[in-house]
Amino acid sequence: MFRKRRQEVPGLNTAALPDLIFTVLFFFMIVTHMRDVELKVRYQLPQGTEVQKLAHKSAVVHIYIGKTGNDGEYSLQLNNQLATIDDIRDFLAEERGRMSEEDQARMTVSIKADRDVPMGVIADVKQALQQSFALKINYSATEK
Repeated sequence: MFRKRRQEVPGLNTAALPDLIFTVLFFFMIVTHMRDVELKVRYQLPQGTEVQKLAHKSAVVHIYIGKTGNDGEYSLQLNNQLATIDDIRDFLAEERGRMSEEDQARMTVSIKADRDVPMGVIADVKQALQQSFALKINYSATEK
């Protein structure tokens, strides 16, 4: 009469798998932001209790202050170059020129300084920022 057929589970079709993998790869390539500054100074951020993240990262300009060698001297780094405090004004003018008008209004200067930097160096940097009309300043720290 009627015979029962054996039912087999069909094999998994993997023809679309390479397309899916490349789509995910392209997604991560587009979304990932690569570091564009090579650090030439060494710094260890201080710890803080009231740490907040910055909102508009496209409007943030970073100034790094740390040691470059074993001589104990602290150096200033603007983008990929070691600089002096006198270079801050030109650096900020150049960075403002790269930003949109909306980002220029929101521009924040983030100071990433070693925790042992003398306060006199920080005060000199702040004074140069004030002369450049960069009045929104952020101090980077790690959470305690």
